[in-house]
Amino acid sequence: MSETKPGVRPVIPHFSSGPCAKRPGWNLQALTDAALGRSHRAKVGKAKLKRAIDLTREVLEIPVDYHIGIVPASDTGAVEMALWSLLGARPVTMLTWESFGEGWVTDVEKQLKLKDVTVLRAPYGALPELSKVDFDSDVVFTWNGTTSGVRVPNGDWIAGGRKGLTICDATSAAFAQRLDWPKLDVATFSWQKALGGEGAHGMLVLSPRAVERLETYKPAWPLPKIFRMTKGGKLNESIFVGETINTPSMLCVEDYLDALSWAKSIGGVNATIARSDANAKALADWVKVTSWVEHLATEPATRSNTSVCLKVVDPAVTRLSLDAQANFAKAIAGALEKEGVAYDIAFYRDAPPGLRIWCGATVEASDLEALTPWLDWAFAQAKSALPKAA
Repeated sequence: MSETKPGVRPVIPHFSSGPCAKRPGWNLQALTDAALGRSHRAKVGKAKLKRAIDLTREVLEIPVDYHIGIVPASDTGAVEMALWSLLGARPVTMLTWESFGEGWVTDVEKQLKLKDVTVLRAPYGALPELSKVDFDSDVVFTWNGTTSGVRVPNGDWIAGGRKGLTICDATSAAFAQRLDWPKLDVATFSWQKALGGEGAHGMLVLSPRAVERLETYKPAWPLPKIFRMTKGGKLNESIFVGETINTPSMLCVEDYLDALSWAKSIGGVNATIARSDANAKALADWVKVTSWVEHLATEPATRSNTSVCLKVVDPAVTRLSLDAQANFAKAIAGALEKEGVAYDIAFYRDAPPGLRIWCGATVEASDLEALTPWLDWAFAQAKSALPKAA
């Protein structure tokens, strides 16, 4: 493997798994129509927020009877709103196979202190046994494990005639993977993931079944203002037409509108899924012919097409301690960042050592193809720095 630097660099070196790369051709001029210095409750502010909701429905092909709201605190805030407002009426089944799913388990068991909770776990790289899920219970899961690169293959495993609700953290899946809306009662995501928007705002999508739960069940615990979705025992409809609970950034709203408009212009969710698939394939084709690296996800059908997680399998590295393996992965990522070739591609702090490369729709396949020789170069640099085996 050559230690000579490749001659071609990615045009856009932004491969972070969040905040993610801006859409192709983005620049600040796209935001000049932002309602800056205006109230989000003024006519112009409410119109832009309503437009963001309507475009989200159109691009993601969300059913007309589902409610869509813009909520505080990114995807985390949206998930927390759902957990604190909806759980407790039935037993709960939690699915976890990476750090964010494990975080929701902690919230349900240690913060809400629910007693009738079943946790189905799998290690990084695998999925829990989906056939064991009891849909008489409420089910909480991530569609795409951002820190493991493992996703559910589809919604076929979810019971259509379920008695419980399905609550899905879809933040690294929306706009990149086909979400089975009839199987989802709650779905959440954030602007800074698949469309490369800005942080701090979340999206909450509720099915009619979730609305019914909100209107017929009152949790035993107090709800903070930013979690409250009902008024007088009925759904607060204003939240779902753009009258946000707290003050949003109108600059961020404009940026999200720009991203949605781009997604619509290229063909909607079918096109953004196709771009993500093509990007993941560009990286997977390189992995197939590269001896030192493998996907962390063991099954091809469950490999993410957005947050692609890779592990170093070269024997000179795998014989090292976990701390040393982590330092090795960080050395690869650091060398590429220093060269301005790839930013923020080291593994998530709770995940196994390796690399995590975003392949969502806002990334160009040509940039991923240009990145792969640099990955080989950085690996060779890091390996040459290892102590020689005795």
